[in-house]
Amino acid sequence: MHRRPAAAGAALALLSAVTFATSGTFARSLIEAGWSAEAAVIARVGIAALVLAIPAVLSLRGRWDVLRRNTTAIAMFGLLGVALAQACFFNAVRYLPVGVALLLEYLGIILVVGWMWLRHGQRPRQLTVVGSVAALAGLAFVLDLAGNADFDPVGVLWGLGAAVGLAGYFVLAGRVDPRLPSVAMASGGMAVGAAVLLLIGLTGVLPLHATFGEVTFAGQRTSWLLPIVGLSLVAAVVAYLAGVAGTRILGPRLSSFVGLTEVLFAVLIAWLLLDELPTAWQLFGGALIVAGVALVRLDELRASPAPAPPEPALAVNA
Repeated sequence: MHRRPAAAGAALALLSAVTFATSGTFARSLIEAGWSAEAAVIARVGIAALVLAIPAVLSLRGRWDVLRRNTTAIAMFGLLGVALAQACFFNAVRYLPVGVALLLEYLGIILVVGWMWLRHGQRPRQLTVVGSVAALAGLAFVLDLAGNADFDPVGVLWGLGAAVGLAGYFVLAGRVDPRLPSVAMASGGMAVGAAVLLLIGLTGVLPLHATFGEVTFAGQRTSWLLPIVGLSLVAAVVAYLAGVAGTRILGPRLSSFVGLTEVLFAVLIAWLLLDELPTAWQLFGGALIVAGVALVRLDELRASPAPAPPEPALAVNA
């Protein structure tokens, strides 16, 4: 790999991580102004799906049979990877600091290890076990189980629900038809996720409400359009396209390691804009979770050193 393409790939992957990391902060401003988490998710993924629709159609190049054969995969991705994961994450942000909510969601990678063991008999290797134990130990520090942190258990449950959604995404990502362009899967999945949440909200099962006045963002009063644009264009479209471009250069495995910096960026952004700074023990726990997830990823890389597929896997995102 040449230095210039590698540097460009790393820069794009970092841009993707930074922009994905802004989602919790943008969502917080809407939720505090009276938006339900579900309405914020619908706005984010619905607009992003529309913006990505044209690139998705172009990427298919008339191969509509590929799209038809993957309808179920796209629908399941929309249900788990979009609707469940993002709705739970945004609900967790109502009760928890943004960084803590994202760390809980990232435990979904560890849940995949348990699922593959219980469902498919794939006993985890030593490095995966070490990484999983480190991540679970980090969770205890993040939640400050032995300290005085006042975490609402409802928020923790929402965060773990996001982890389940992320785990479902990873299980599905391993079965995606390589002929299906990732842009098409993302746009279709986002459209499905938005439609499902909208239908459920209209039935009254989930709250669905929004306000269209001023909101407070980074301590300043501004239009509600600012966080909407941030959520849909910055934290979804730009983040996704940068992630795809970076993955094409670095490959899905290396780019997934760079993607772990999303947690660190989310903590930094929440600190700068929301004045949310975890305690020293929580930062230590967060480092353990990121290190544990990285060890699991490294073990996957050692076990399957296969070349990258033609179409990169979808990036991890909140």
